Amino acid sequence: MAEQEILKMGNPILREIAEPIKEFNTPELSQLIEDMKDTMIANDGVGLAAIQIGILKRVIIFGFEESPRYPQSPAIPMTVLINPSFKSLETESETGWEGCLSIPGMRGLVPRFKKIQYSGYDFLGKKITREVSDFHARVFQHELDHLDGLLYIDKIENYANFGFTQELESANAY
Repeated sequence: MAEQEILKMGNPILREIAEPIKEFNTPELSQLIEDMKDTMIANDGVGLAAIQIGILKRVIIFGFEESPRYPQSPAIPMTVLINPSFKSLETESETGWEGCLSIPGMRGLVPRFKKIQYSGYDFLGKKITREVSDFHARVFQHELDHLDGLLYIDKIENYANFGFTQELESANAY
């Protein structure tokens, strides 16, 4: 159990596609999940994908009670999802501000589906399915994108809505 280095934008690993997990309930998977939790918590994150610590496996974690990075956002239960997927439950999307531990100090306005159903597996291989909306849905979609080599900046529609967090706060942009 240890905090790992988070890869930053520009590292080519972040643009790779992660491989599915084939074996559940292994010591290696347990260690990966613990390292991801330690890393996410140490960096005040609300989510983390295995690829962000250089592991090309389809594992994401997300959840928090309170977030200094997103103080207005409601709590999300701590979740580990292995081999995750989702479907949109409605065509409506909404834009919202996102940041990323792999792109520190910056934020961008990104469209995401508002209401989704996601699924995946827990550490033991038990299926998890949830219907979620708003920030919870946004966090899931953001983390899933990482597993496909995408960063939130790839989804920004207007780069006038992208910048350093400190500058955006000073300008009351968000």
